[in-house]
Amino acid sequence: MNHAIPYSQVTPKHVYVNRRRFLTGAAAFAALAKASLANTKLSGVVKSAYNVGKEKITPYSVISGYNNFYEFGTGKDEPAKLSKNFRTMPWPVTLEGEIAASKTLDFDAILKLAPLEERIYRHRCVEGWSIVVPWVGFSLSTLLKQVEPTGQARFVAFESFYDRRQMISAREAGIAFPYLEALRLDEAMHPLALLAVGLYGETLPNQNGAPLRLVLPWKYGFKSIKSIVRIRFVEQQPRTTWQSEWPEAYGFYSNVNPQRDHPGHSQKYEFRLGEGLFEQKRDTLLFNGYGSQVASLYAGMDLRKNY
Repeated sequence: MNHAIPYSQVTPKHVYVNRRRFLTGAAAFAALAKASLANTKLSGVVKSAYNVGKEKITPYSVISGYNNFYEFGTGKDEPAKLSKNFRTMPWPVTLEGEIAASKTLDFDAILKLAPLEERIYRHRCVEGWSIVVPWVGFSLSTLLKQVEPTGQARFVAFESFYDRRQMISAREAGIAFPYLEALRLDEAMHPLALLAVGLYGETLPNQNGAPLRLVLPWKYGFKSIKSIVRIRFVEQQPRTTWQSEWPEAYGFYSNVNPQRDHPGHSQKYEFRLGEGLFEQKRDTLLFNGYGSQVASLYAGMDLRKNY
């Protein structure tokens, strides 16, 4: 099936201390939520069995106007503003490392690998807020199976696009670029791990990680790396951006766990964006509620130590 799309185009300590503004600045948040970009409708999208049931979907205006994307600013409203002219075509993605042969696929080739599915996932940010999003894409494993990993491949490392001409500097962002993330190979091959190319039936807005990003609903949001350009199969556990920047707060696994607090705040509760300041508080669920699907990946592990 051809899904060709005509394209025209977490938190460090010093930023985290401003987190309280999220709870007190309801009026400011409402203004932020209006920011969004027009996108191309995706065709041939099928409904997936992977969804959260009857939970209320977070409004599109919230998802497209309140973002973590440090390459385009550390304020939640900045990515929507600063990424408007981000050039996302052409978009080659390279797979390399412990595989039989390196391979580069362009975005159109990736779109043709499998039918696009709409998957409605809940998400939990390490900062304490949560959302429910109808993503469009297919399992990451579909892409990873385009190469032949060697027996030494135990982890999959991901790298985001970075161009100083289009994005802010590492000094301004307070973290190193390019942004790096990684998974164990079995995590990356799990069917819940989504390679997303859209949301709400449309192509991804630039501020949401266009044109290609991961979505890992059982992990904290910063693990779902945006604007992917490189994937490496490696033997040793690689360092990741936030693990390097603040290891006490951002571990390699970063599975949602109400019993393992962030150094600056509890993880026992979350606040659902778009549902009103006083109605949105709820209990955080282990693995963000996806335990029946993913808990077996971590059998026997100390989830407080392996955070």
